[in-house]
Amino acid sequence: QVQLVESGGGLVQAGDSLTLSCAASGFDFSTYTLGWFRQAPGKEREFVASSGWDGDNAYYGDAVMHRFTVSRDNAKYMMYLHMNNLRAEDTATYYCAAPRLARVFTRSCRDAFYDYWGQGTQVTVSS
Repeated sequence: QVQLVESGGGLVQAGDSLTLSCAASGFDFSTYTLGWFRQAPGKEREFVASSGWDGDNAYYGDAVMHRFTVSRDNAKYMMYLHMNNLRAEDTATYYCAAPRLARVFTRSCRDAFYDYWGQGTQVTVSS
């Protein structure tokens, strides 16, 4: 059974940094692309970043490019989102996600690419 558990959210001030973690289980982690999405109240879910299964490829949403970095530790079944220079508009619930198909990276910026989602972790940035 696929499980994704996010952690690391919290309340921070604008300009601060924060790292989110996604702990995965129930699948062969090292062969799957993973993604980060976020959703603010009253807004649609937004793509944040994706990481190819070997960690060599990554996509970033325009809103977070050059501020956020995705990484993963395949040996530990962990994915991370390192967030720098946080802004009030980064306030949202952050979710990690995994697809059903292994070794696919194309279109990993689309939420339809993913089949499994975590429960989310809240990030609140005060201005």
